[in-house]
Amino acid sequence: MNDTPNTQPLKQRLRGVNLHLVGMMGSGKSSTGRPLAAQIGYGFVDADAVIEQLAGRSISQIFNEEGEESFRSMESQVLNAIGQRHSLVVATGGGVVTQAKNWGVLHQGIVIWLDPGRDRLLQRLQADADKRPLLQTPKPEIAFDALLEARQPLYAEADLHLSVGEESPQQVAERIVGALPGLIKNPEDPNAPQTTED
Repeated sequence: MNDTPNTQPLKQRLRGVNLHLVGMMGSGKSSTGRPLAAQIGYGFVDADAVIEQLAGRSISQIFNEEGEESFRSMESQVLNAIGQRHSLVVATGGGVVTQAKNWGVLHQGIVIWLDPGRDRLLQRLQADADKRPLLQTPKPEIAFDALLEARQPLYAEADLHLSVGEESPQQVAERIVGALPGLIKNPEDPNAPQTTED
């Protein structure tokens, strides 16, 4: 059976490098990560789900009972553990970029910023605001805007900035697959710059 031209050669060219999806809560990292992993023959890991499994509690419970600092410590530990593996698409938590030490792991792979834009994100988050501990305030929209303003320059350090509209997760995954060849460094030229696309 022959491999399709869009999967096996790309997987071989990636050489096991992990793909890290970053972006605000509600940006579609988990829903996009699964079809992306399937398209390139990678495994998929949802970092928040791993944290919840290890802690035996939801993210909201961890925030409420131990605070954000404790959660960020768990998040970094989980990211480091995931970083020991290869050939993974990793859906990260929205705040993973706020810890400088996490970038050491993120930049070992390819970092992809999913950016649906402020208004679209707010629409999505209104549906499950109770699951978003950082938005548990009397004025969640103001809290969201503050988070977005603080994190956007950090997300901008990604290798690929993908502005996302109303596409399905499958379609977003296909766009990423199309952009990946331009992000892979040529092993024969390790100094070749990586490119980014909007």
